[in-house]
Amino acid sequence: MRGVRSAKDISAAGCITPLNAKTTGHRCRQRAHCQATTETLFHKRTKTNVLVSDLYLWVIEMGRSYINTIIDERGSLAVANPLPGPLANLLCSIRKLPARVALTGDVVPLKDEKVQFAAESLREAILSEQKAISEASYSVSGILSSSSIGCTSRSENLQDLLDGGEPYTVYRFKIRSCTYLDSSGGTQEVDLEDIEASKADLLSPFSAKVIDGINQSEARRRALMLFCFVYLNANARDAFVLSIDRKGFDVLGKVPSLATRDGFCEYQWKEFRFSFKEEAHDIETFCRLLVEMEEEALKNVSSYSGLG
Repeated sequence: MRGVRSAKDISAAGCITPLNAKTTGHRCRQRAHCQATTETLFHKRTKTNVLVSDLYLWVIEMGRSYINTIIDERGSLAVANPLPGPLANLLCSIRKLPARVALTGDVVPLKDEKVQFAAESLREAILSEQKAISEASYSVSGILSSSSIGCTSRSENLQDLLDGGEPYTVYRFKIRSCTYLDSSGGTQEVDLEDIEASKADLLSPFSAKVIDGINQSEARRRALMLFCFVYLNANARDAFVLSIDRKGFDVLGKVPSLATRDGFCEYQWKEFRFSFKEEAHDIETFCRLLVEMEEEALKNVSSYSGLG
């Protein structure tokens, strides 16, 4: 049940999937013609409606201030990994950073005909995601509805872009280099061929709401603690889902560490990996496999206690 993914699989998939899941970016623009010194390099930081679909940037033209980011080629865009609800507060409290990716490359504006094609493709993707949510089973809708109000899906964010009535410019981002940073602070350069061959996980558009829906539910978090005990023999006092993908999910569990001299036990947060028996290529399959794990874990507990 506990799986180990290869470094290539983790890094290549991990570099693309966050862009496909977290659509809003934070842009840092620079003063034009400034000298590269610490005193004058950054004019100010601004939060803009920059939305990402695959490797395309949709930049809403809020005045002419956005030009520095594109033309001067000295701006930066930060797209955060989805950290909804209590998970963000937990990681902050234990000073643990999520896995991150740093990309460098060239930003190229699309021609009008390609912009139209990109917009139509985006609408199709939004309709497909909305259909999946509307036709979701009880188990899927139960998890999604448990997420907080402020946790929106990718389709909701992108729909606001197309329906906002504000002009936007579409740019294609051509990657020149890619560095994967794991949660422990280690770095790994990723081959561009692996990036080009890798595709975003099909669960990524729904990952933020699924993670938050599980973490907001005490019953589902108790199930995570049960997973730690049954499958990994770890006695977790609390647990949160850290990330999900088609092969399984990562859990952050609060487990005992060394006992103190006075007999009390100290706890530490430890990351665990749970792998599915089969790949989940859609949200329905993911939730079905999760329910099957819960049923299996409960049967194992019953057999341990002699009640099965």
